[in-house]
Amino acid sequence: MSQGIVPSPELIAVVRRWNDAVRLKDRATLVNMLSSSEHLRYQGSAENEEWSGQVFRRGFADHTKEIPDFEWDEHSLEAFECGNAGWAHCTATLTFASNGKSAFHRFTFVLHLEDGVWKVVQAHVSNPTSNMEKIGIEHTALNALIDAARHEFQHDQTEGTASVMFTDIANSSVITRRLGDRRWAEVIADHFALTSQMIEANRGRMIKSLGDGTMSIFASPQNALRAAIEIQSRNAAAASDAPFGLRIGIHTGDVIQRNEDFFGSVVNKAARVTDISGPNEIHVTDVTRLLVGAEDNLVFRPPASVSLKGFGGQQVVYQLDWSAN
Repeated sequence: MSQGIVPSPELIAVVRRWNDAVRLKDRATLVNMLSSSEHLRYQGSAENEEWSGQVFRRGFADHTKEIPDFEWDEHSLEAFECGNAGWAHCTATLTFASNGKSAFHRFTFVLHLEDGVWKVVQAHVSNPTSNMEKIGIEHTALNALIDAARHEFQHDQTEGTASVMFTDIANSSVITRRLGDRRWAEVIADHFALTSQMIEANRGRMIKSLGDGTMSIFASPQNALRAAIEIQSRNAAAASDAPFGLRIGIHTGDVIQRNEDFFGSVVNKAARVTDISGPNEIHVTDVTRLLVGAEDNLVFRPPASVSLKGFGGQQVVYQLDWSAN
């Protein structure tokens, strides 16, 4: 059986040790963290900063001594592993003591597990320069594709890219036995009315109710997440003799509409993401997280690797911290 790709907190810690060693010019740590393989590679941001093998391993510490002292402000760091291989991506601003200037940098690493210890086998650092400055143009194709995916689906279409949201009441059978069928039916009716109101307020459409859950569709992932936050917030604040926890899952992809219903793997995956959510939790897929981007005031917890019924391998999901939004 092949091993899946999973987020790696261990490699995040390894990369942070490396970054600290560079900042502190810690020769022994830097040499020890580099692979002893002749296939070791390094690509720097300056011309001719291309080194390989043991020349790089022996000489990199001396190279760091030439770098002026700097302060390190990390912006992002994520890492993944698959068997004996791992990789990481980091962004940070470096502020140099020599002139007080700050510069944004990007770093990537490839790591290999050697005798039970993670070793860096490839490192790349870049100080980005805009395409306009370098070649006189800006690349827009990928941004256009992402923008299209964010806004493509319209309610009068029969297929396209959309965000699908499922809501589900956790432990509903226990609550039903406690309240009785009649009172529970009243609670569900009130809940569906509130949920529908929040969905429509965020330019979505409730497609159907499913026992004690709902399925809805949105033209943009931003609207879907805003609706999910409002639903959880209103539910948590509601004064009721029958409080309950909601599970919400969201996925974005291509859907097909037939007879007022929607189909496609995106629907199935959104439902499975809801299944792995706990009471009062919102989980979204990595696709939805990517399309939302750096949306203001959205707080996500670190990615998690999970198994989703009907989908092979490990799937990456993010929990949206709705109470912080």
